Amino acid sequence: MQTASLWKRVLILLVCGWGIVAGLPNLFYSRVEQHNDALAAIEAAGGTATPELEAARAEWPDFLPSALMNLGLDLRGGAHLLAEVKVEDVYKTRIDAMWPEVRDALRDLREQVGNVRRAPSPDGVLRATIENPEGMAAALDAVRGLGGSVVTLTGVGESTIDVTAEGNDIVVQLSEAEKRATDERTLQQSLEIIRRRVDQAGTREPTIQRQGEDRILIQVPGIGSAQELKDLIGTTAKLTFNAVVSRTTDAGANAGPRNLLLPSMDEEGVYYIVEETPVVSGEDLVDAQPSFDQNGQPAVSFRFDTTGARKFGDYTAANIGAPFAIVLDNEVISAPVIQSHIPGGSGIITGSFTVEDSTNLAILLRAGALPAEMNFLEERTIGPELGQDSIDAGKIAAIGAGVAVAVYMVASYGLFGIFANIALVINMALIFAALSAVGGTLTLPGIAGIVLTIGMAVDANVLVFERIREELRQNKNAARAIELGYERALSAIIDANITTFITAVVLFTVGAGPVRGFAITLGIGIITSVFTAVLVTRVLVELWYGWRRPATVVV
Repeated sequence: MQTASLWKRVLILLVCGWGIVAGLPNLFYSRVEQHNDALAAIEAAGGTATPELEAARAEWPDFLPSALMNLGLDLRGGAHLLAEVKVEDVYKTRIDAMWPEVRDALRDLREQVGNVRRAPSPDGVLRATIENPEGMAAALDAVRGLGGSVVTLTGVGESTIDVTAEGNDIVVQLSEAEKRATDERTLQQSLEIIRRRVDQAGTREPTIQRQGEDRILIQVPGIGSAQELKDLIGTTAKLTFNAVVSRTTDAGANAGPRNLLLPSMDEEGVYYIVEETPVVSGEDLVDAQPSFDQNGQPAVSFRFDTTGARKFGDYTAANIGAPFAIVLDNEVISAPVIQSHIPGGSGIITGSFTVEDSTNLAILLRAGALPAEMNFLEERTIGPELGQDSIDAGKIAAIGAGVAVAVYMVASYGLFGIFANIALVINMALIFAALSAVGGTLTLPGIAGIVLTIGMAVDANVLVFERIREELRQNKNAARAIELGYERALSAIIDANITTFITAVVLFTVGAGPVRGFAITLGIGIITSVFTAVLVTRVLVELWYGWRRPATVVV
């Protein structure tokens, strides 16, 4: 029998050892979780530990791995919300904010258009009535000049506004292209705000994802109730524009009186000392959008209301060449340098941005409040006792399936069945280790995927062992029968698992929530089961055969 080389055996055994050690913490989930929480609290306190934190930290040895797979909502309990974002609210806000600009643009054409007044109109539509219809062409050109170009990840497109004439009225509304872009930005902004607020609450592995065109699914394990989650999402983030005193890498630097020491969001280890009193607050920010500078490079444009424009204009005029900090939730997200006086309450932030960077920064700038009202279509609270019931039921199913399979393998294949059972235990350890390593989430359907993996893992061993039996019936010697059994069963094992793996990929790609949980564990289980069935059992058989040197084998 041609045996694997020493380095291959060592590598296979090392992978098995890693799986057992890395998967071990999941058997002591609550103790390891307390240990991890204590470590995080001690680190946040600058290394200072209370007796309670030290006791929690001692629940698990520091020298052992402590990464855990995350438990999904159906296993831990928590809150589930399905929210609809009313994107039409953004249309109304954007169009209403344009009236001062339209009025000022038409005021310069007073001799041609006469008096201008705003006429009643539905939400999302602006109607401006001019006195002299003879000046309509000039008025339309002036108002169209207020529009920009729709900015998407693929570049610049058509105008952001549609301007038409109806009698003496100039009708202004967002173009269809801008509405689509606005919907996309609004959903992204809502997702970003919700994710930041939920993360700040210290919850573990929330699921926050878009569903359809205007809905957001929010699942937060470990939170008390759906109402508590709604209250958390409804809080207001704090956005300010502060004068920068200095920049430092010293986390313990003395900021001085009436100053703040704030970390940079994007620059690791960098801190800014800023004045405590902001120049302008986020309440004065009307809009921020991705755009392009005069050189065609991605940038971010922003605009304040009248009060904010006056304060910002006075500050920029007096501080040309000085940086100012854009602060969100006590983190500096950007610190651009003032290049010139910025009147009118609008400006542009330039830098080494990609289009995606400028889009994300614009989202953060607007993240002081949710961009539109959210209508909660579905809300559920799953108690921790129900989650524990799911865990207990999953344990019973997995253990029951494992015991039944183990008994069958030993009864059918004797010693080789024991080898298959050892590989099956290692397979389970590798699955848990992989989920822990990648931060995967185990759900109730995920447990079903593990149970399915148990059957698939031994199925590969059955193919190998039956092939060995066939070779023995053809009077092959034991060593040659074992070698041919593994070689000739390999193609069937690979084919069967590849097709199942493709199914898992499709489920993960098009599925959501529990379906993805099933697909993740199934996909990982396929990889680990092929590894254990083809490589681990072969190493075990080779070690046993090299030690005993039997003249015949019974499979």
